[in-house]
Formats: sequence, C-alpha cells, structure tokens
Amino acid sequence: MVLKQSDILKVRHSVGRQLGQKVIIKLNRGRHRVDVKEGILKEVYPSIFIVEVSGTNEGEPNKTLSFSYTDVITKDVRMMLA
Repeated sequence: MVLKQSDILKVRHSVGRQLGQKVIIKLNRGRHRVDVKEGILKEVYPSIFIVEVSGTNEGEPNKTLSFSYTDVITKDVRMMLA
C-alpha cells in the first residue's frame, strides 16, 4: 500500500476536527484481537494524535495513548465519535 501525502493530510484534518471530543478507538492487535478504548482526543500534532483514556478500574490513573495518522489509513486504528 502506497501512502500519499494527500491521504495523510485528509486524515489529519478529519482528526483535528474532533479535537476535545469523546471518541471510541478500536485497536487491531493482530490475530483477531481487537481492543476497544473510550477517551478524549486531547492533542493533535503533525505526525501523531493523543487520546486520553480513563482507567479501566476504579482508582487507576488515566492513560495517554498516541497514534499516527498512518495507523488510521492502514486500519490498525479505527476512531469514531462516542
């Protein structure tokens, strides 16, 4: 799969419009394993974006996850509004 700069710009723009909103992230971990996380899209940078996910257990601190725009294009990460 050849990634084009225009594809990355489209994804970056789309993700940027969701800044500050609650999102659901589906992570493809391979071998039919998929993790689903819910969090808030906190920051957007030229190469990555950051999602803050609340702790799964009570008292567990929030986690910060970062993803690249190419993860979205290759469908290793799927993101939708919650």
